[in-house]
Amino acid sequence: MKKKVLAAMSGGVDSSVAAYILKKQGYSIEAVTMCFGVDESSDENNIKDASRVCSALEIKHKSVNFSRELEEKVIIPFINEYKAGRTPNPCVICNRDIKFGLLLEYARKSGFDLIATGHYAAIVKKDGSLFISKPKDEKKDQTYFLYGIRREYLDYVIFPLCESVKSEVIKIAGEQPWGLSRRPQSQDICFIKDRDYRNFLLNRTGPVKPGKIIDAAGNIIGEHKGSLYYTIGQREGLGIGGGKPYYVVDIDVEKNVLVAGREEDLVSRVLIADSLNLFTERLPRKCKAKIRYAHKEADCNISLGDNVLHVEFDGLQRAVTPGQSIVLYDNDIVIGGGIIRDVIR
Repeated sequence: MKKKVLAAMSGGVDSSVAAYILKKQGYSIEAVTMCFGVDESSDENNIKDASRVCSALEIKHKSVNFSRELEEKVIIPFINEYKAGRTPNPCVICNRDIKFGLLLEYARKSGFDLIATGHYAAIVKKDGSLFISKPKDEKKDQTYFLYGIRREYLDYVIFPLCESVKSEVIKIAGEQPWGLSRRPQSQDICFIKDRDYRNFLLNRTGPVKPGKIIDAAGNIIGEHKGSLYYTIGQREGLGIGGGKPYYVVDIDVEKNVLVAGREEDLVSRVLIADSLNLFTERLPRKCKAKIRYAHKEADCNISLGDNVLHVEFDGLQRAVTPGQSIVLYDNDIVIGGGIIRDVIR
């Protein structure tokens, strides 16, 4: 029997070509568009575009509303993390809890064998176990955002674009009857318009209190507009003039104080991470790790204890930020990751 696949489809180029590849590979495929209620016109356009592609591919299409789940599982925790002085990565949480959580469970209950998305990543088997791995197009590699998928769910996930590069995907879409979608490039955080997270937080939390900016010695060197608006490594908006630039080095929410320092004060070698998701019980002592999506992988030593991960890098890392994810790699394979809890300078 053909395996039944539920393909998550926004109607954009990547998800559309992913569905096209699955159809060519002989899977029995249906598609679903997830609606999040953030922007009604965006949801309507996604449904319209996805429906058009599915009609051309002759596959069934439906939409599912996850607006309440996005609010509860992603948006509220995002706000709470900022209020606690940390800088979260909501895309990691959305992938873990909604796309490869609730949607995958929905697919399984509906009789599907697999769930597919247009992410650039791969699922590989090594030593009898499944792992997330980098795709052929490493420039589009999205494994950093996917490390949170539960280990036992990897059996039910397929990434059709694993062997494709973006230029090939665009070419395939352009040759199909549905053509290329003329939508703008999707933004980093879908529920924040124009990437203005400060305005979003202000609208959701109400007025914030300004406070003092101090240096490492405790001297007052300025005033901030509200700790909610700052993140580790930030230079913009401090309003401290003269000499070398200052950066946010630490955030004390309880005292409503920012600690500012110079570039050299931002570096560290050691961090502690929790909220772990590991794909193997046999973690190597040495591996590579990324402390943010755009960060270059760096060599490190790792050890595990009491459900926390201790990471010591071979070299200094800039602006390691609590709330962000650290993802561990053994060559091209993701072996696990977690949320950065503490930075030891």
